[in-house]
Amino acid sequence: MKVLIVEDEEMLNNIIAKRLHIENMTTDSCHDGETALQYIGTSSYDVIIMDIMMPKLDGLSVVRQMRADNNRTPVLFLTAKDSLQDKVTGLNEGGDDYLVKPFESDELVARLYALARRSNNQAQNDLIAGPLTINRKSRTVIRDGQEINLTAKEFDLLYYLASNQNIVLTRQQILDHVWEYDYESYSNLIDVYIKDLRKKLDYGDPKLIKTIRGVGYVFKIEN
Repeated sequence: MKVLIVEDEEMLNNIIAKRLHIENMTTDSCHDGETALQYIGTSSYDVIIMDIMMPKLDGLSVVRQMRADNNRTPVLFLTAKDSLQDKVTGLNEGGDDYLVKPFESDELVARLYALARRSNNQAQNDLIAGPLTINRKSRTVIRDGQEINLTAKEFDLLYYLASNQNIVLTRQQILDHVWEYDYESYSNLIDVYIKDLRKKLDYGDPKLIKTIRGVGYVFKIEN
């Protein structure tokens, strides 16, 4: 499951991300509504966690814009406001669920899974990425009818790249999502894994993982 965390309290944002990583969820994080719209416009998510009171653009306005753009991704509002009217307002503005701070992380996770199950936009188990069929539940990768054997980290890396098809990802973004390491200490780690992935995946055309010099990598699907 891929989740966008929109929360202006950086510590809480990090805590949520770490908890979701334990569940093997992929996360993106931002801290204001304007940046959230940029993320939503360039990537797809199974569920969005949305704080309401944020700088630049509040969460209600973000969801209002999403729904106007016909984006039906499920949204779980986080807020310190707990009155009935606040909850009704959030749901009427396009939210799908509402969780009041402070909250238990287990409840947050359970609600995310419930939203993903209910959503008509829930990602299927199979992620189709060019010639690859990637199944997150069984952690299998099929190309041309043949299963490709990957290590656990190779699969996590491939799934993150393929979930962001045609989007250039920096080395630091990849480390944050797949390993949660700082780039300085593991400068060659990604390059080694990318090299091994290419050997296993790119035995035919098209070549899938492109290097963007000085930036990072992109899982490229040619039109």
